[in-house]
Amino acid sequence: MSGNRAVVYSKPGSVEVRNTDYPDLVLKDGPGVNPLNVGRKCEHGVILKVVTTNICGSDQHMVRGRTTAPSGLILGHEITGEVIEVGRDVEFIKKGDLVSVPFNIACGRCRSCKERNTNVCLNVNPDRPGSAYGYVDMGGWVGGQSEYVMVPYADFQLLKFPDKEQAMEKILDLTMLSDIFPTGYHGAVSAGVRPGSTVYVAGAGPVGLAAAHSAQLLGAAVVIVGDLNAERLAQAKSFGCETVNLRENDDLAGQIDQILGSPEVDSAIDCVGFEAHGHGKSHGEAPATVLNSIMEVTRAGGSLGIPGLYVTGDPGAIDEDSKIGTLKIRFGLGWAKSHTFVTGQTPVMKYHRELMMAILSGRAQIAKAVNATLISLNDAPKAYQDFDRGVSRKFVIDPHGLVK
Repeated sequence: MSGNRAVVYSKPGSVEVRNTDYPDLVLKDGPGVNPLNVGRKCEHGVILKVVTTNICGSDQHMVRGRTTAPSGLILGHEITGEVIEVGRDVEFIKKGDLVSVPFNIACGRCRSCKERNTNVCLNVNPDRPGSAYGYVDMGGWVGGQSEYVMVPYADFQLLKFPDKEQAMEKILDLTMLSDIFPTGYHGAVSAGVRPGSTVYVAGAGPVGLAAAHSAQLLGAAVVIVGDLNAERLAQAKSFGCETVNLRENDDLAGQIDQILGSPEVDSAIDCVGFEAHGHGKSHGEAPATVLNSIMEVTRAGGSLGIPGLYVTGDPGAIDEDSKIGTLKIRFGLGWAKSHTFVTGQTPVMKYHRELMMAILSGRAQIAKAVNATLISLNDAPKAYQDFDRGVSRKFVIDPHGLVK
């Protein structure tokens, strides 16, 4: 078989669907590929026919030109697919299996992986711990917003769905297992959400909506979602969240007080990241806003989950410090309130099996929560534009037209 089509970052503000190489069980040179990874043999890997692959807010950071991503980078780290070729070292995954791919690439052999910290695998990125498909400075593993993709370390990483027919019926939910659902769930777990908790979620984009739904699954009594976007807040309200509109009213603590009778919550989750904006009608970019505000509204002794993305290189930042990820955080406030902070990539494999079971049992309704919207591969450039304008949808690409 030859030929492949993929979504490619071309320049700030622009993606294209291009013809590209059919994947092989070796990592070849290309845009963003770390030179030390070129020629890396992956007989422990598989080739997938992509069934669904999602557009992520993290992709948008690159497409906006807010990272050092090179032109020509094939995007996509949220991948679900059917195995069509297996490497000679793959023992348990078979051709025909329908699988979810964790966005973290992990070898299963290093100390981090053995400690279930697959988000910081030591062997897949020559520059630093941790890697991902189709993402800047993550080793150069080719992205999966494409017709076909290579996935390494298949026996260790891949989550096989037990029944293909059942899985296809719930594919818009199951496609969220590669990143967004575990990421939102990790944010809620990291924030210490438990039965009876009051929770504030900063950001009503797809990850924020996933975090809010996860908090509900964990038994939270009240989940409050804050954003500047009324359409996204309406989506949060549609599945039982309280909401605060920070464009219309910049007093976050006051709005929480009106809902709870207290200006503080037990737990807070940052689902915005480094492109945060200040509050109010005349808001501007202020990358530390969310971190400072969640410290303000979280009670003493509470925990903060921070799945929102923060980077060490942002060429479009508002000041020189922010360009290298140095933000004006009120750390003294967090110290004084004895807050616990949890940051970094989500270790997807810690959660994806139990979340799969929650979906298959009907307990989790993640596609409904994030407003999953199916599109073709050709529709991807427009979907990126729509997503950047703030529509409340989680775009799911169906490259082969396999989803009913």
